[in-house]
Amino acid sequence: MQAIFETLFDIVYLATVITLGVKMILGSGGRRQYRLFGAMAVTLGCGDAFHLVPRAVALSTTGLESCTAALGVGKLITSVTMTLFYVLLYYVWRARYEVQGSRGTTLAVWVLALVRIALCLMPQNAWTSATPPLTWGVWRNVPFAILGALIVVLFFRSARERSDAPFRHLWLTVVLSFACYIPVVLFADAVPAVGMLMIPKTCAYVWTVLIGYNAMRKENK
Repeated sequence: MQAIFETLFDIVYLATVITLGVKMILGSGGRRQYRLFGAMAVTLGCGDAFHLVPRAVALSTTGLESCTAALGVGKLITSVTMTLFYVLLYYVWRARYEVQGSRGTTLAVWVLALVRIALCLMPQNAWTSATPPLTWGVWRNVPFAILGALIVVLFFRSARERSDAPFRHLWLTVVLSFACYIPVVLFADAVPAVGMLMIPKTCAYVWTVLIGYNAMRKENK
């Protein structure tokens, strides 16, 4: 039952975000914010596929324990692409609100992203191990959480100041995704049921993508 549910859920998720991303790229009409949003959605879907596809195969065949290495490499790739997702989202913010300057904010985004990626690439993460160290799981997510918090503040403040109805909830999607993700990082190994929070986390990302797609459709009418 788990294999069937997870596989169907993942297929719908990946197909949705990648399809919407491609449609945004093709339908952006030269508008940079939607071209970036589309690239962000495709990056999200393609990156997650490196983890979700091996997981679906493992659940349907020999089990997760026999695919530890593939799943670990998939998690590494997903960790990097999720970081790029937020970097692209930052540039969506700049394009949508026509932000000029803010060199300090841009520097902070790139420093946090590069530190996060560097930490993910450290061999101490033991991605292919059946028992990777929790300590490194925490360390590599510290800059990631700070990056997410920065994105939340930027979109919350700008959407409110500009009375931007289509994007008024984008900050909330990021909050929800991290609210579900952090407990998984901290407790999923000890309490496997906590891993179920990845489902609402995934739904939060779909909501993020839908916000961009619906805003583009509204402007195209």
